[in-house]
Amino acid sequence: MNCGGRGDVKAAAWPVTAGPRHVAARTPMGGAGATWCSRRPVRRRWLGGKMAAVSLRLGDLVWGKLGRYPPWPGKIVNPPKDLKKPRGKKCFFVKFFGTEDHAWIKVEQLKPYHAHKEEMIKINKGKRFQQAVDAVEEFLRRAKGKDQTSSHNSADDKNRRNSSEERSRPNSGDEKRKLSLSEGKVKKNMGEGKKRVSSGSSERGSKSPLKRAQEQSPRKRGRPPKDEKDLTIPESSTVKGVMAGPMAAFKWQPTVSEPVKDADPHFHHFLLSQTEKPAVCYQAITKKLKICEEETGSTSIQAADSTAVNGSITPTDKKIGFLGLGLMGSGIVSNLLKMGHTVTVWNRTAEKCDLFIQEGARLGRTPAEVVSTCDITFACVSDPKAAKDLVLGPSGVLQGIRPGKCYVDMSTVDADTVTELAQVIVSRGGRFLEAPVSGNQQLSNDGMLVILAAGDRGLYEDCSSCFQAMGKTSFFLGEVGNAAKMMLIVNMVQGSFMATIAEGLTLAQVTGQSQQTLLDILNQGQLASIFLDQKCQNILQGNFKPDFYLKYIQKDLRLAIALGDAVNHPTPMAAAANEVYKRAKALDQSDNDMSAVYRAYIH
Repeated sequence: MNCGGRGDVKAAAWPVTAGPRHVAARTPMGGAGATWCSRRPVRRRWLGGKMAAVSLRLGDLVWGKLGRYPPWPGKIVNPPKDLKKPRGKKCFFVKFFGTEDHAWIKVEQLKPYHAHKEEMIKINKGKRFQQAVDAVEEFLRRAKGKDQTSSHNSADDKNRRNSSEERSRPNSGDEKRKLSLSEGKVKKNMGEGKKRVSSGSSERGSKSPLKRAQEQSPRKRGRPPKDEKDLTIPESSTVKGVMAGPMAAFKWQPTVSEPVKDADPHFHHFLLSQTEKPAVCYQAITKKLKICEEETGSTSIQAADSTAVNGSITPTDKKIGFLGLGLMGSGIVSNLLKMGHTVTVWNRTAEKCDLFIQEGARLGRTPAEVVSTCDITFACVSDPKAAKDLVLGPSGVLQGIRPGKCYVDMSTVDADTVTELAQVIVSRGGRFLEAPVSGNQQLSNDGMLVILAAGDRGLYEDCSSCFQAMGKTSFFLGEVGNAAKMMLIVNMVQGSFMATIAEGLTLAQVTGQSQQTLLDILNQGQLASIFLDQKCQNILQGNFKPDFYLKYIQKDLRLAIALGDAVNHPTPMAAAANEVYKRAKALDQSDNDMSAVYRAYIH
């Protein structure tokens, strides 16, 4: 579908694929470089032995490659006026179907939807992907229905005009007089039309940028507004990214061989639904490698976020194991597989492994077997007891440890527990790293966790591609125990804040104030955040489906209080919040989201 406008751009040369795990790249004769014609770049793709140019324009349906995510169906739309245009290579602003995602996508990362539909469906069988394809087809059906209605009305109008002309054919003098009158009416109507356009522009100006982008009609023709005519935005550099593993068939043509740290910061996973200030999101995503020495002597390393969001990840050739497929572990494993890592999984409830086996993971029968067959094994379980049982129990991790084997514990536990585990792993010749993660189920699924690591620095570096796949940032905090302490402090702050939110909403209710108005006010102030909005919405809607279990945040508060006691530091706020969560647990809210602490105030 084409929707008029300027700046048609030719789609890049893409390799022909030969199946989910094998790539057979065919390049045009004479190389894969671009040719220039009429001052426009024309890139060509191989199609049936011929050279065929493919143009893209506003309104087209496309397959877009966003960072490390699989190819996704979308539509080229006008960008919001207040969204800064990236500099560098040419790109389009794409709205993806089945999600709330919008992003600037480089031309070489786009394919026409219809021409490559069968190819994309073959290499991606996920449920969310199928829902997105269904959304495209529904969009096409509606558009087709509108076209047929419009065509039928046009035919009726034409027939009526013809009948009218045949019934009354004026002489030449009448024709001249009517022509003169008609011209006057046309001029008058044109003047009125200008007024209406001006009025329409004013109305559009009052709408939000997201609303305007969503209201772009796929069938509207003509030139775009003056300030939106240039959709081929330049950009500073290109992304070097090749999908591997189950998604290897969808290989994206690299154009430069730059080191990962120089990955283009302009191509980020930008969710308009989550922020109205693109500049803030942009600044957070484009941070470069930063090393800072803290007073404790530990080193904090913040990885370049642009690397993680741009898909410039070369998966390690080491075999990866993963133990524990809960809310966090499931999202982590999914992203490891998407990025082409070889993963063996184990879970206490074996049925949870089935989905990942279908996605290409291997099944381990016991933790010991996973550790013995893999180079690096990650684990993410619920609490200190579960972490110890996993390592020290029957057929546990320790039985599979040999010299050189690596174990990374991502559970949120206390420093004493993680220190004990490190000692027993190292005593067998293994290497140990603690790496608890800050985030929730949604961030885990999106690969946007924050990883706090401590222990074996070399192992931390060996895990680089894994951390990039599962998170947006990773910190190395020095010796074992530091990450556990920092994670408990982070969750102590989060848990206390959640309890305060619940307390404020209930106080508003009992004093006759609108809870929705309170949320609106908070969202306009300094406390505004995705966390605040999501948790308040949970409460207002009575939806406590777990994104972070209440029982786990209460466990973290308890451990944080114990950490304060160990160094004789008061934690009265955390202690008060902990009591509220304990009451919520007594009300059978343990397996609900942490926002269910609200119920402790209303019962």
